[in-house]
Amino acid sequence: MLTTDDVSASVQVSPRKEPHMTGDAVTVAPHFYTVVLENDRVRVLEARGKPGDKTELHSHPAQVVIAITDGKFRFTSPDGQTVEAELKAGQAMYLDPVVHTAEIMGTTESHVVLVELK
Repeated sequence: MLTTDDVSASVQVSPRKEPHMTGDAVTVAPHFYTVVLENDRVRVLEARGKPGDKTELHSHPAQVVIAITDGKFRFTSPDGQTVEAELKAGQAMYLDPVVHTAEIMGTTESHVVLVELK
């Protein structure tokens, strides 16, 4: 399984070139993402899902992701490249802007907080 450093490097396979090219995460996957806080500097999202839950293609600006529970994820870029990642509760990682789909893997619900930078 990938480490936090590997995930941070690997998930960036498809940097977002223009914000309007794909949908906003909350708009595309409201079943998965909810806005906790938004101001002129950050947007904080909560993401929860059960094994098998998936999102459509969406984008995120630069962000910090903090795992609230252990979780396994599969991210797929627009070109079909797939990265699987496992995060432990309390683990945090930084990601550059990205376009991807997300899928919850494993056997338990996953819960993460995303701090998107503006």
